[in-house]
This record gives sequence, C-alpha cells and structure tokens, in this order.
Amino acid sequence: MWQLPESELGVLGEVAGKDVLELGCGAAQWSILLAREGARPVGIDYSERQLEHARSAVTAAGVEVQLVHASAESMPFPDETFDIVFADHGANRFVDPYAWVPEAARVLRSGGLLAFSESTPWEVICWDDERDTVTRELRLDYFGLHRVEDEDGLVHFYLPFGEWIWLFRDIGLVVEALREIQPPDGAEPTYRGAAETEWARHWPMEQIWSVRKE
Repeated sequence: MWQLPESELGVLGEVAGKDVLELGCGAAQWSILLAREGARPVGIDYSERQLEHARSAVTAAGVEVQLVHASAESMPFPDETFDIVFADHGANRFVDPYAWVPEAARVLRSGGLLAFSESTPWEVICWDDERDTVTRELRLDYFGLHRVEDEDGLVHFYLPFGEWIWLFRDIGLVVEALREIQPPDGAEPTYRGAAETEWARHWPMEQIWSVRKE
C-alpha cells in the first residue's frame, strides 16, 4: 500500500528461472517486472477486460507473460506446476480462501512458496462504510470474520489470524512469516490518504503472508 520495494521486503526471494503464478494479475504490472527479473510468469484474472489491459502492457514491455482467463478457485493447471504463487491484493481478496488456498497449494511444487498481501482484520473491523475510511472504533465482529459485503454490494473475504493458520496447516502449508506493514515516515501511499497512513502507523492495515508447501 505504501510502495515499499520488494528489494526491502524480500517476500518472493530469487525469481530467476522460476515458474511464477500471479493470482488476479490485473494489468500484469507485477508479472512484467518479474519477467524482467528472469522469471517465467503466468498471470490469471477473472476479468477479461483486465486481461485486455494486461496483453497491451505485456506487448509494450516486450517481455513474455502467459495470461489466462480463469478463477483462482478453479485453475486450469496441472498439479505442481509452479515454484511461486502470489497475489498482491488480487484474487485472494475476492475469492473464498477455503477455495483458492487449496487450489494454490495444489499447483505449487513441493517446497514452493505461496505469498499474498491483503488488508488486516484490524482494518476490516474498524472500517466505517458511511465515511469510507478507517476509524479508531471497532465496528465489526472479529470472530466469524469471513465474507464481508460493502454498501455497494462488493464482496471481500477475510479471515481471523487463527483461521488462516488452521487453513494452512490442514492443507500442508507451513507459515514462514507474517509481515504486518508499518509505513515508515515519508512513505508514499498508493491509494490511501494521509489520515489512513497515520492510522497504519499505530495498527497494522496491511499484512503479507509467506507460507511454504511441505
């Protein structure tokens, strides 16, 4: 959310020569960058319109990225196809984790990495739909957090921390790290305002999970 570089966060590690799948690739910005780093990226998205933008961007960049129209809950790939599966506020937010995480695990090779960023439960339970911003008040129950529908009818999926851990464990994924992002002074927000950035300096607004297939 605050343009912190991968070189600083070190989430994906070395990608050169690896098969990498991006869930909810949008216009394929990440996949293009990874192709330039020597990866063999594949981007999937459920929106054909987004994939049109992605195709144009990939062509303009002069790199090779395979783009696939598919849902993260039912991916058209054989078992153990990828070394890395990742999402940056992508399909992981709009597909039930009890559907997409097992699919991600299925297409990962043994020892492969699943990494994804998303909003924390803290942001979700403190969000005020009427004011369209985060508050310092708890406005939603933490227990039972799963499917959240906003006033516009858009559905997002979130889990409490404990449920994430049980889900990973049940399908053979081992947690390596949970990064709770605290924006540093001077951080430039990607799509957050100054007040929300200040909030995130006190409570985590964004989290990045890194889990590995046994």
